[in-house]
Amino acid sequence: MSKRLLLLLMAFTAACAAEPAKPLALADLPAINTDRILQDIRTLSSDEFEGRFPGSKGETLTVQYLTDQLKAIGLEPGNPDGTWIQKVGLVGIKPEPVGGFFVRKGAATHEFNINKDVVVFSRHVTDEVKLDNSEMVFVGYGVQAPELNWDDFKGMDVKGKTIVVLVNDPPVKNADGSLDDKTFGGKAMTYYGRWTYKYEKAAELGAAGVIIVHETEPAAYPFSVVQNNSGERFNLVTPDKNMSRSAIEGWISFEAATELFRMGGQDYQKLKALAATREFKPVPLGVTASVTVKQQMRTIDSANVVAKLTGRAPALKDEFVTYTAHWDHLGVGTPKDGDAIYNGAADNASGVAMLMEIARGFKAVSPAPERSILFIFVTAEEQGLLGSQYYADFPLYPLNKTVANINIDGINQWGRTSDLTVIGLGASDLDDYAAAAAAEQSRVLKADQEPEKGFYYRSDHFNFAKKGVPAFDPDSGITFIGKPPEYGKTKREQYTKNDYHSPSDQVKPDWDLSGAAEDGRLFLAVGYRVANADTFPQWKPGNEFKSIRDKALASK
Repeated sequence: MSKRLLLLLMAFTAACAAEPAKPLALADLPAINTDRILQDIRTLSSDEFEGRFPGSKGETLTVQYLTDQLKAIGLEPGNPDGTWIQKVGLVGIKPEPVGGFFVRKGAATHEFNINKDVVVFSRHVTDEVKLDNSEMVFVGYGVQAPELNWDDFKGMDVKGKTIVVLVNDPPVKNADGSLDDKTFGGKAMTYYGRWTYKYEKAAELGAAGVIIVHETEPAAYPFSVVQNNSGERFNLVTPDKNMSRSAIEGWISFEAATELFRMGGQDYQKLKALAATREFKPVPLGVTASVTVKQQMRTIDSANVVAKLTGRAPALKDEFVTYTAHWDHLGVGTPKDGDAIYNGAADNASGVAMLMEIARGFKAVSPAPERSILFIFVTAEEQGLLGSQYYADFPLYPLNKTVANINIDGINQWGRTSDLTVIGLGASDLDDYAAAAAAEQSRVLKADQEPEKGFYYRSDHFNFAKKGVPAFDPDSGITFIGKPPEYGKTKREQYTKNDYHSPSDQVKPDWDLSGAAEDGRLFLAVGYRVANADTFPQWKPGNEFKSIRDKALASK
């Protein structure tokens, strides 16, 4: 063969390899195998895996299982160093309160019971933390939002004080008593309503302590969920050992908070109503807080498990569509009905199993995607989205070449639906891809049915969004085919009340994954089509993350 002919053949081969993939109909994509999904869920949520807590035997078993499965699928190690692991340094802190949470007013002292009335913890990497007669101040919802002309602190210096804050956003009312949907999003929660924001703001202002009042409806889960998470907590290892955070962070039950305000000569409900207005000013409660917490600490290397499918187009293989699902749960904790293993079948063995099945689909689809696909099984989501935060802070591949993130946190367990819920619907072009795929299934997209719960800020996609990467966070549909209209809402409420963060989160005899199979194929279609698209998906105009993305792409 002549050299000229060889060069022409090589050029032709390269052109064919880079030829854009023809759009595949949804029905032509690989089907989702629910038997494999269910088997993976059963394994990962078995008692042997001990609730998949970071740094435990459960992590070791989980990481090995995921690695073995990803190898069997035929994927490549996702870390550029040739391994399947991105190490995530965590510090585990187990609080051991000494006595109770003491509130004093003059000569009178009331002891609130730790873990019954008040749950306290600290991020400080130190053997002991305490509040010692720290002045308590009620600061409403603890929000500073200059763009909304809102400041709950009104210039009060809270350094060294313990602030008491309400959960969620201020429910601002219009003159006619209706909910104002222009300030803080109305019924929908903004980031100002997240407990993470309240702790961050307290640290920024130098508060010694911050206690959030728990109410089940606005929090979206019962106080038992807080109580069940009162053991060891993990944080990312930081150079200052987290000493910039408030010494004590915590929650107080509604009943205990009412008593606390009564001690301060205040009516909780009246102050709560006032806190929903711009006129609110901080209210010193005239009481002090004292608590001492001993801490057991350990530092571990946890793991994000990462697998890759290299794209077939040479010019695009360095760009990535990422999928995420968190593998961790709560481990072994407070017994409930004699069971202490928090198996986490739905949350999130189901999402992990679905993501592995989607990976099998990507490996089987023909033609292969043009861009590369990255499958990230992240650690420590239950500890505050730590694994995804670590990846977003220290990405294995540049975020300005990360085309999109698709996150799977739980799957539909109850049958086929005529719709698909998308958390944050309308945020980016990814929703357009999803709508087109759903139409091929004769389904429609619906917005979050519970926007007040702030789900957009409560799962791993959020850490990608904060860095500007368009992020898609789907949830189960709500309209179940062949079921009564309230069926979906009832099943969700039952799960939240009975199984969420409880040992009873196990595979149920009545699970029906037929709807999950349709959802999974749709999730595969979105990622596959984005991987083959001519342009990156964008945030919609006006989205809070658009400017971050625009700046990142400008530096590409």
